[in-house]
Amino acid sequence: MSIKINFEGGKKVNAEINGLVVKTDQPLSVGGEGSAPSPFEVFLTSLGTCAGIFIKSFCDQRGIATEKMYLMQDAEYNPIQKLVEKINISIHVPAAFPDKYDSALISTASLCTVKRHLREDIIVDIRVIRDK
Repeated sequence: MSIKINFEGGKKVNAEINGLVVKTDQPLSVGGEGSAPSPFEVFLTSLGTCAGIFIKSFCDQRGIATEKMYLMQDAEYNPIQKLVEKINISIHVPAAFPDKYDSALISTASLCTVKRHLREDIIVDIRVIRDK
C-alpha cells in the first residue's frame, strides 16, 4: 500500500490513500488551526474504528442491529514517558442486547488489526456497557 503525504500549508499534513484524503492539522495550542484531527488523534482513531468494523461484522453475521450501539475510547498516558500506556474501549449496547454475546464482542474487538500492531506493553481494556 502506498500513501502520498502532502503539505497543505501551515501545520496541515494530509495523506492520500487510494484517491481518498485523510486531513490532519495541529491544535491551536501548538501553532495549527485546529481544522482537523492531529496525526496522533488519527492514529488513536484507527484503533476504535478498526474495533468498530470487527464488531459491526460480528453483529451483521448474526442479524443483530447496530443502530443503537457505539464505542467510546479514551487513552491513559504515562506522565513520565509521555506515552500512551492504556487504551480503554467501551462497547455500548442497548439494554436488550443478548448477554451471551458480551465476551464474544470483547474477543472480536481484540482481533482488530490495528490493535495487533501495537506494542504488547500497551494495555487495551475492552468492555461492554449496557445503555439504559
